Formats: sequence, structure tokens, C-alpha cells
Amino acid sequence: MIRTVVWGTGNVGRAAIRAVDAHPGLELAGVLVSDPAKVGRDAGRLAGLGRDLGVVARDDVGAVLDGRPGAVVYAASGDTRPDGALDDVARAVRAGAVVVTPALYPLYDQRNAPPEFRDPVLAAVAEGGGSLFVSGVDPGWGNDVLPLLVSGLGSTVDVIRCQEIFDYSTYEQEDSVRDLIGMGRPLEYEPPMLLPSVPTMVWGGQVRLMARALGAELDAIRETVARRPLESTVRTRTMGVFEAGTQGAIRFEVQGIVGGEPRIVIEHVTRIHPSCAPDWPVPPDGAGAHRVIVEGSPRIEVTVAATAEGENRSAGGNATAVGRLVGAIDWLVAAEPGLYDALDVPLRPAVGKLGRRPR
Repeated sequence: MIRTVVWGTGNVGRAAIRAVDAHPGLELAGVLVSDPAKVGRDAGRLAGLGRDLGVVARDDVGAVLDGRPGAVVYAASGDTRPDGALDDVARAVRAGAVVVTPALYPLYDQRNAPPEFRDPVLAAVAEGGGSLFVSGVDPGWGNDVLPLLVSGLGSTVDVIRCQEIFDYSTYEQEDSVRDLIGMGRPLEYEPPMLLPSVPTMVWGGQVRLMARALGAELDAIRETVARRPLESTVRTRTMGVFEAGTQGAIRFEVQGIVGGEPRIVIEHVTRIHPSCAPDWPVPPDGAGAHRVIVEGSPRIEVTVAATAEGENRSAGGNATAVGRLVGAIDWLVAAEPGLYDALDVPLRPAVGKLGRRPR
């Protein structure tokens, strides 16, 4: 059994605790939190399992890492604190742990990551013998392993398009939805996530990963952005009121240009209410989905809609990201210490999980 720590108990951390508990080869050895109100609470209760796991949350990082866990699922946010997240991850790698996380966007495509992100991790690997694998859903399997798998079913491939289409009113991250993405803000507000070069910073690595796997040479990576206002005021269950005239939907693309044409495209269509931008792509049902479209012969379209925590699509997406990461831990433990990406780490079948329920 691989002793595994979950660091963070937010949207991703809750799913991570459940995934570690369900994995037949992993043992939940610790949970780290920053909120004093969570210290001392049982991990099972924090994860919404409705039962105790016998592991209580702690806030002493040093003491937990001194216990030499085999793996750490780093589930704390890196959106607004990338330097802090990098320091945390490097610390866990230096302690000898295999670390998996969705938090560090520049390291999704670790071969082309900026030195200020890559070098501290490589130094930690050399010093402590741990490993790091960074992945998620989008960016993540929705625009690396899934589209590449589907592309192999075609005789000819003209364009690969990866879409995330979501109603963000189901999210429970108000600061990110309002401040980073700009929902509910005046249209003159410049959301940090949509500033020039930021979409490429987050999703460009996925474009490069796909191009590398396909043997294609990129001319460039381009961005397009469109925004729409709400026509009427709406009230959401998780985040309150969004006023008419404020940003209600965004649509952007990160395009990999091959031979002068956009051939690898990652597209996001995000709304705070279904009434906004109804002419843009919509999910087949519910509040969101991930879709891969391979234009060619034949034309292939695959839609994935995951649900968790009471039929919540955003929680379902988090759970699939966690499933990819937690499912990679035993492979990473058996591999040489290092820094890995999605083309290195295989997507594992659910070995030993079929029909199994944790005690």
C-alpha cells in the first residue's frame, strides 16, 4: 500500500480523499489544511463520505512530510498563488514523495516550461528522489490523452477541436468566477484569465503536447476571445446575483497553427446562465460537458459529461481530473524519479476497482 497524503480539501481535495480511499493500492496517510476550522476534523467528513476514515486534518506541513509519505495529491489552488504552490510542490518532491497535482499550469507541458518553474522541481527531484506529474481535465485529459486517442480512429484528420462548455453558476469558487474570469463584472473590466498571452500560458502546453504526439510542427499559437453581456439579471444558487449588462458569457480559442491553418484548437464556452449567448455551442444536457471533435474522414465527435456530489457537473469534472492523477500514483512510484507529462504517464484502466466499494 502506498501511503498517500491529500494536501487541501476544497473542490479538488474532497474528490482526492474519496479517490485515495477507493484505490486498492493506496492508503490515506494524512490530510493537510490551511483553514483552522478544519484542523482536527476527520477526512471522511471533510470529503462528504458520511463516515470517518480515522485520519484527521492537520496544518503542520513539516510534521506530515517528515512521515515520508509515498505520494502527495496536491489539491491546493495555484490560480492566484502559483509561487506558493510551486514552493509547496517542490517541498513535497524534496521529501521524496511522488506528487500529482492540477495546480501548476506551466508544468502541464513540462519540457517547454519556463526555467523558473521547471528548475526548482528538477532540483527537488535530484535532492530528494521524488517525482511530479501535473495534469487535470481542461487543461488535462480533455485536451491531451482523449483527443489523441480519438484521432487514431480517423483515416484523415483535418482539425482537432477540444471544447469545454460549462455553466459556471454550478461552481463554488466565487473569487475565480467573478475576479479571474469576469462573470458579473462590467464589460470594460479586464479579467486576468483573458488577458493577452494568459490563455496560451494555461492551454498552450496542451496544444504543444498534441502537436508533439501527432508529429506536427507548430507555426504559432494564436488566441481569440469574445464576451457577451447578460440581457437580464440572474440569481445563482452558489454565488448570488449577476446584474444585467455585466459579463454573462465568454468564448475563447487557443489555436495551434500548422501550415498556416488552425489545426489544433482548444475552445472554451462559459456562461453564468443558459440564457446568455444561446447561439454559441451548448452542452447536450445539464450544466456542462467536454467534447472532442475530429474533423476529417470520418468526422468523429465524443462528448464526456461527468457528475458527482449530487449530479454536479463541475464536481464531476474535478473528480475525473483527480481520477487521472490518483490513478497514476502507482505507475509513478514504480518509475524513475523525475518530472513527467501526460504523454509519459499512461491513462490506466480501473484495475482492481470494478465492483469494489471501500469499507
